[in-house]
Amino acid sequence: MTPDDRELLLERVAAAHRARDPFSRLKPEPAFFDLDEAGRREAYELGVVTRRLEASLDPDGLSATGRAVLRRIMAAGEPG
Repeated sequence: MTPDDRELLLERVAAAHRARDPFSRLKPEPAFFDLDEAGRREAYELGVVTRRLEASLDPDGLSATGRAVLRRIMAAGEPG
């Protein structure tokens, strides 16, 4: 694996976006399985830093992940 390939895998795993299956369940990021344990830890740390940066720029102090979670909670609480 080249350094560029590894960097791309780290970015994909650290990203907030997760695909969903037809039943709206989160699907695992395939790149996760291409990283070794050290790479997975590095991706986690990158994700933590990224979420903190996002939250620091948001007027409400929320990351993209935080906003996505709140949207799903609010949607689940709405009458059908």
